[in-house]
Amino acid sequence: MVSKRSDGAESVVQAAAAPPPAPVAVKILVAGGFGVGKTTLVGAVSEIRPLQTEELLTDRGLGVDDTGGVERKTTTTVAMDFGRITIRPGLVLYLFGTPGQDRFWFMWDELSYGALGAVVLADTRRLTDSFPAVDYFENRGLPFVVGVNRFDDGFDYTSAEIREALDLGEGPPVVLCDARDRADGKEVLTTLMKHILAVHRARRRSTAPAL
Repeated sequence: MVSKRSDGAESVVQAAAAPPPAPVAVKILVAGGFGVGKTTLVGAVSEIRPLQTEELLTDRGLGVDDTGGVERKTTTTVAMDFGRITIRPGLVLYLFGTPGQDRFWFMWDELSYGALGAVVLADTRRLTDSFPAVDYFENRGLPFVVGVNRFDDGFDYTSAEIREALDLGEGPPVVLCDARDRADGKEVLTTLMKHILAVHRARRRSTAPAL
């Protein structure tokens, strides 16, 4: 017969030898207009070598892709970017960067399948380019934050001014960031996760049966 003491010790040993629980994996989209910094953000924060599908811009894009304000851009994402980041132990984000040009928008529905939230990157030089992404996620009820990529020659707007310009109301957070900086990118993603939790808690409260 095994004593309670030895039985308890055996339980501790078994618990210590058990494999750790699998991390929670969350799919996140990184969207926004052409040349806003989506590929840069995914590459900056990813803890693995990011998958990128960038191709050189060619003459075929003339008159189709709006390069106003980003004339020095020479490549573009034609499918998606992919990266991974561990926000904290047990929580891993899989990042899917969407193509920015209108002609690749048919891919957004496929990329957004199963996503829990999104980052809409904005460029203060071309704020209107953010409207399609904002509308897309609002219409689908997908929580998102706006990350304002601070380009060296961009306009110095405040978060409140950008919120008003994009007609965001009191909903999605607005975070100023440098898409090249890993700490800034992680802050944007952490803010998104907090926002996702807040949105889902609010939805549960609104659908809970009255006592």
